[in-house]
Amino acid sequence: QVQLVESGGGLVQAGGSLRLSCAVSGRSVSTIALSFMNWYRQAPGKQRELVAHISTTGSTNYADSVKGRFAISRENTKRSVYLQMNSLKPEDTAVYYCNLNSRIYGFDYWGQGTQVTVSS
Repeated sequence: QVQLVESGGGLVQAGGSLRLSCAVSGRSVSTIALSFMNWYRQAPGKQRELVAHISTTGSTNYADSVKGRFAISRENTKRSVYLQMNSLKPEDTAVYYCNLNSRIYGFDYWGQGTQVTVSS
């Protein structure tokens, strides 16, 4: 059974930093290395949105709202993906979800989410 477990969320003041982690189990290192890894977020009353993406080669893409503040990284040997969040703003408050997907293998897995709350 595949599981994605996020950690690192919490309450932080505006301007602060948090580092989210997502650990994957149930898939091999080689499979994960050939998969895309993403962070999404969903604020109350809003649709889930893609925050950051990292490809199999390590190239990254970010939502305009987080460019220059957030950084996604991955460690395939640890079957993990991370999201470093700096200069946090109240509008970053949301549940953050880890996502692992592969067109090659035909899967799309999600974590249970971790709450990030930024106070003003």
